[in-house]
Amino acid sequence: MVVWQKAMDLVVDVYDLSDKYPKEELYGLTSQTRRAAVSIPSNIAEGRCRGTRKEYRQFLLVSFASCAELETQIEIAKRLAKTKNLSYKKVDDLLIEVSKMLNAMVGKLDVIPST
Repeated sequence: MVVWQKAMDLVVDVYDLSDKYPKEELYGLTSQTRRAAVSIPSNIAEGRCRGTRKEYRQFLLVSFASCAELETQIEIAKRLAKTKNLSYKKVDDLLIEVSKMLNAMVGKLDVIPST
């Protein structure tokens, strides 16, 4: 699945970015940002292996919510003095792309009747 592959790329990019966060953020913003990023492809994969469209949709929604969580954490990092000068473009662009893909997938599942 393309969205899963892109979400995996996002995880790698988030890890690379958060490696540049101050060491005192290891158990705070670094950990939280990484967990949100990891949650995105993890929930896509788990939902895909579930037996029903309804469950799949629910896991895609959880992934989409994790995108919003990650977006917020990245925005926080952009506002902090010690992390505001880092380059966020790669993560921002990929996060927007993954979010749009998940949103479209959920929309399509809403339109298709359950069987």
